[in-house]
Amino acid sequence: MIHFELPSLGADMDEGTLLQWHVQPGDTVKRGQVVAVVDTSKAAVDVEIWHDGVVAELRVQPGEKVPVGTVLATLLEPGEAPAAPVPSVPPSPPPSTPPSAPPARAPRRPVSPSARQRARELGIDPEGLQGSGVLGSVTLADVEAAARAATPEPAGAPAASAAVDRAAEMRKAIAAAMSRSKREIPHYYLSETIPMARALAWLQQRNQALPVTERVLPAVLLLKAVALALRRTPELNGWYREGRFEPAAAVHAGVAISLRGGGLVAPAIHDVGDKPLDVLMRELADLVRRARAGSLRSSEMSDPTITITHLGDQGVETVFGVIYPPQVALVGFGRLAERAWVVSGTVQALPVVCASLAADHRASDGHRGALFLTELRELLQQPQTLDVPPPPSPAAAGAALPPEGTP
Repeated sequence: MIHFELPSLGADMDEGTLLQWHVQPGDTVKRGQVVAVVDTSKAAVDVEIWHDGVVAELRVQPGEKVPVGTVLATLLEPGEAPAAPVPSVPPSPPPSTPPSAPPARAPRRPVSPSARQRARELGIDPEGLQGSGVLGSVTLADVEAAARAATPEPAGAPAASAAVDRAAEMRKAIAAAMSRSKREIPHYYLSETIPMARALAWLQQRNQALPVTERVLPAVLLLKAVALALRRTPELNGWYREGRFEPAAAVHAGVAISLRGGGLVAPAIHDVGDKPLDVLMRELADLVRRARAGSLRSSEMSDPTITITHLGDQGVETVFGVIYPPQVALVGFGRLAERAWVVSGTVQALPVVCASLAADHRASDGHRGALFLTELRELLQQPQTLDVPPPPSPAAAGAALPPEGTP
């Protein structure tokens, strides 16, 4: 028997509300299949199952809010038979003259425990409600709907109230995670100004032969360069849990995305270091679209190994972020700006970007953080290497193009 629990979708999540099941008892499920939708303080998230099996029982009904770790459903493993039903006791022989039977009782309508408790608080009889759950069971959402119907609000108030509540919950969740981060993580900060003329010229040449819908943005170059630089400094890529650092086998980059209603999320693009730029561009565009539509997957929210934030479109030159626990590093990029730069003894106006690093002193120190930023700078001077399978050591890829600003 497998217990399918509500996963933690980030350090700022303590509980979630089940919105919908996509499966029913008896359904066969495969690893990676979306089986439910859970509402967090930030978004409605498609929750995937991580086991093959057959759904045995759904223990939480739509509308119920439960803590992280609550068993949502049970599954039978492949080949496992369901538990045999307990045999009923055979009835005794009827008497020759049976007494008159009492009038038949209407069956009790199934009511979830949380719905029954909420109904008591609101003075509502749950037995009289039309249930929307499995087999007609009355859920928490049914009770809340009945309460709203009994006390109608002015036109437009429910939507506005829901938007305000979600925004307030999101700010509360972000504040809790960032407070924990500043309280528990000994941050150190480094920054490096990186010339971008070579990277932008190469990218422009690459994009000229492509239709507009397939062109790659500079942000994707930065994303790929971060992933490759982390191969030289793996102690910045992973998690700090239970008093020790756990390195990650691949770079799953959490991309900070601002939401239209306020707040932000940082879902992951997986295996960034192994993907070509055009694939990363498509995945980034899709991730932003789904994040703002409130349609993310649990795997995208639960396993980022590092976060990357880019506030260049907001007009800032430098951003120093707060690490998102249990990760151990965050990379920030400011806007592309023209600055005076010395090239072979002459001063030129070149586009530059300021890259910053916030890192956890429990997992690394300033020397290793500086090595990461140096590697990042060198990779961006060799932009053509970002779109091919990287060699074992990106720093030793050759010197076909010297770094900008050197003789």
